Amino acid sequence: MDNPPLFQARWAWGPLCLATLIPVALLCFWLWPVGQALCMALDEWLFHALNRPLADNTLWRSIWTLGSLRPFDIVVGLIMLMLLIRGDWVFKAVEVRRAFFGFLVTLLVLVVIRALFSKLVRLMGWQHHSPSMVFSDAIMLSDYYPALEARWELKDRSSQSFPGDHASVLLLWALFMSLFSRRLMQHVLIWALAVLFMLPRLVAGAHWGQDDYIGGLGMAILALGWSYYTPFAARTSAGLVRATAPLFGWLARLPLLGRLSVIGARG
Repeated sequence: MDNPPLFQARWAWGPLCLATLIPVALLCFWLWPVGQALCMALDEWLFHALNRPLADNTLWRSIWTLGSLRPFDIVVGLIMLMLLIRGDWVFKAVEVRRAFFGFLVTLLVLVVIRALFSKLVRLMGWQHHSPSMVFSDAIMLSDYYPALEARWELKDRSSQSFPGDHASVLLLWALFMSLFSRRLMQHVLIWALAVLFMLPRLVAGAHWGQDDYIGGLGMAILALGWSYYTPFAARTSAGLVRATAPLFGWLARLPLLGRLSVIGARG
């Protein structure tokens, strides 16, 4: 029996309009003076609640220092990839390769949206400094670990923190996986990981909350909408599956690699 396709090669106008209007609504709320005041009040409270314990709690400081190092982003990426290509978890083994390429092209849409949105942010003067550069009482991880800052780029400040690029990728992954998840614990784990991996930059003060829940979330929803609810993901992922079939056929003959669903399983 043929497996139903993961992606439909058609325009789903209702969901697409919703996925376009939600980011616009988020941005309008953020630009509305009352909305901006609410965001700032929430974010100031959140920043101090997360950041202040860094001064006295060594364990808390060590955990978030590790999470704020650039190399840790590689670990996060590997965890996301592992869950994406794990056969018979969210995706059936025969669906994994197409799901992988579907997410890859959706990520490409996000890159394009991010580039265009960055130009708009600069043009409109919406850019701002991170909270660690705004509050004089901010606890800076780089002050505690200058060697790590010099060698591994400890991310605890930014002069251009809006929108949250790191968060947009995490949220896109979580939204993409949630589209296909069928069990409650899958949703819980996916979103728990997304929030957990967003926290280091919030704790260290490299981003405001609004950089993530306005900028990052808006871009992620828009990217998913214009990939999944249009023919783009369906046609591009199908083309990539066909184009890479010889390569994956060769890789499937290699020890260990052939056991991975993304390589060995055939749809």
